Amino acid sequence: MSYETITYEAADGVGHLRLNRPGGANAVSEAFARDLRAVMIDIEFDPSVRAVSVTAEGKVFCAGGDLKEFNAQGADLPKHGAKLLGDFHTAIYKMNRMPKPFVAGVRGAAGGAGLSFVGAFDLVVSGESSKYTMAYTRAGMTPDGTSSYFIGRHIGLRRMLDLTLTNRVLDAATAEAWGLVNRVVPDDEVDQATADLAAELAAGAPFAVGHAKSVIYNGFDQMLESAGEYEGTLITTAMGTNDGQEGIASFVEKRAPNWTGS
Repeated sequence: MSYETITYEAADGVGHLRLNRPGGANAVSEAFARDLRAVMIDIEFDPSVRAVSVTAEGKVFCAGGDLKEFNAQGADLPKHGAKLLGDFHTAIYKMNRMPKPFVAGVRGAAGGAGLSFVGAFDLVVSGESSKYTMAYTRAGMTPDGTSSYFIGRHIGLRRMLDLTLTNRVLDAATAEAWGLVNRVVPDDEVDQATADLAAELAAGAPFAVGHAKSVIYNGFDQMLESAGEYEGTLITTAMGTNDGQEGIASFVEKRAPNWTGS
């Protein structure tokens, strides 16, 4: 399938998604939201893809909402926004619920909806000169892009309020210290480091890696007993898979496992 604002290809178990509107700072436009939702469906139903690397062309990962497009809507902006968010949020829901890890590689800036998007990834590799800011209230807007769900969980409520209400700009080192990103690498190594991390995840036991993600997200909001019951359901399911039995056998026999995805 072809896309207007992104490129996508899959190879060796890894989906490589690239934001591809550098002249527009990879901003979240109606076309971008539509493309993102469509590619998430493609990824969801491709059993060969076990992990996904997401990077961007140009100097900015994602500058947030496309304010030029928004400004052109006039009185129709609320309707336009509702349509855009229907696709954008659905894409993020799918990304989170899929038993496949998603890794973002951020070079340059991630602001507004771009930062919200970053917050929804499972793992984030940041360039050492990258900057992060919410920027919503600066444009007279309130947060979207599921930032109220993810980013507060990553960094804590007070820090989330600080970012949101003051539009504070975080450098990469602070973003890592706060838990907003997982690791910081030189700017020119971001794309490769992101692809390598996704490849490492794709090389693992597919059921275990994908559903471990589900266990973590589920457990964060559950009561103790509910979290424990969900863990029990998934680990006993893993025990019944060929990969689960191979993983235990290879550990006992002190050899590399041979994952088959079954």
